[in-house]
Amino acid sequence: MGRWWKLEPQRARSSVPNISKNIYHRNLLRCFGAAVGMPRSKKGKRGGNSSSKGSLRQEVLQLQLSKTALSRAGRNGVRGESGVSDDDLASDIVSHCSSASESASVIEEGTGEVVDEQTAQEETEDKLKQCIDNLMDKSAKTRLAALESLRLGFSSRVLYEFLLERHFTICDCLERSLRKGGGEEQAAAATVCALLCMQLGGGVEGEEGFKMLRPILSSILIDSCASLSARQSCARALGMCCYVSASDDAEDLIKSLGHLESVFVGAYPLGDGTLPAVKAGTPALHSAALQSWALLCTLCPASRINTILNHHLPRLHACLESSEVNFRIAVGETIALLYELGRDIDQEFEYEDCDALCDSLKSLATDGNKHRAKNDRRKQRSIFREVLHYIENEDFTEEKIQFGIEAIYIDGWMRHRIYDAFKEVLESGVRHHLQFNPLLRDIFGLGPPLIMDASVKASRISRTERHLFNSAAFKARTKLRNKVRDKRADVM
Repeated sequence: MGRWWKLEPQRARSSVPNISKNIYHRNLLRCFGAAVGMPRSKKGKRGGNSSSKGSLRQEVLQLQLSKTALSRAGRNGVRGESGVSDDDLASDIVSHCSSASESASVIEEGTGEVVDEQTAQEETEDKLKQCIDNLMDKSAKTRLAALESLRLGFSSRVLYEFLLERHFTICDCLERSLRKGGGEEQAAAATVCALLCMQLGGGVEGEEGFKMLRPILSSILIDSCASLSARQSCARALGMCCYVSASDDAEDLIKSLGHLESVFVGAYPLGDGTLPAVKAGTPALHSAALQSWALLCTLCPASRINTILNHHLPRLHACLESSEVNFRIAVGETIALLYELGRDIDQEFEYEDCDALCDSLKSLATDGNKHRAKNDRRKQRSIFREVLHYIENEDFTEEKIQFGIEAIYIDGWMRHRIYDAFKEVLESGVRHHLQFNPLLRDIFGLGPPLIMDASVKASRISRTERHLFNSAAFKARTKLRNKVRDKRADVM
């Protein structure tokens, strides 16, 4: 699994010494108050005690509110000549999103007034609106900066209400970037497509967005002349968008599976059994297409899974000899996932050449070749040990993902692939979305987002109870999806 980062970007340390921070804040407040006409505090018993904690906090809050008022006045009035740069816009969105997601509100001491996240929400939405406008700019640099800002904003918090009335405009802009932009712009636009579908969920809006974007994503994916980075991003976006927005549409599922398969079969062995020579960068594309294809395989009915097992397992087995470590790992994880799907259909499922497969996995699990990087060898050995244990004994090392007071348990290869797919798109924002995004909470069986207060925190359930609940919820969801698979089986 990948390493974890904090949701909030690390803030630069203040250049003001700790000893003089109180004096610094008071002087800053006086200067700012003089500029905006704030009344000065009266001298005396109450006014002179400005060094106390409560008084200083009130001054800082007043300063923040005054700054907000000035910024709003600036927006409503005449703008200055010096505009905000694209980099500043992106960093502002990150800071607003991270600060707004940390807490719901701040209570001002002594008055009981609540300074909630409404102001931060409004400022974030204003900046996102500007980014959406910038997607139609003539400058490629401006469009690229806007896409990056949208990526940061969409991955940092849930914005369903904001996007509900703007998703057609955003989809139209993304389609234009995918059709007319360069490779870097296409790659960024594809990533935002995946995030947009994740924000809209599996409802009508998400389906409409996917219907609009699927043709161009597929076209870039299978275009051998397109940028490799753009094709790789389109592979991940196509898999994620189809999984989220078209899981019940057999036609879209079949088309997406076919397009992804047409890409990674380029790594399959040739007629004489040897692996083809591929140019630099292509294995990363093959890995992305294979992983997205494996994600969509979890939606297929039993009849389709049997066909996939018979056709792909022998060829994936041969791909374990690839010289690219990341592609080998993707192949090994896909083999384990297909094994799990096969055992879901038939508990006695066994690959016909299982002994040779286990020998290959043992070799990779104990690989000590010095010509490979030490980190690559360690990562490869760890993953292939897991794959080997699962195929031989159906053992899987459970992993716990903690977010807030909740946790999910990764206890199988199918669940592992689903979680990794979301993590690849959301990056450091995955835990925030696990807490607040109804789509992810539904997929992982977490129920509606929790509303925490002191009484709830005091009565938290035990780890064992949470694990049992999550496992039962995931199994119930799997059974429900199996019913949908049966309905799709006739179509496929």
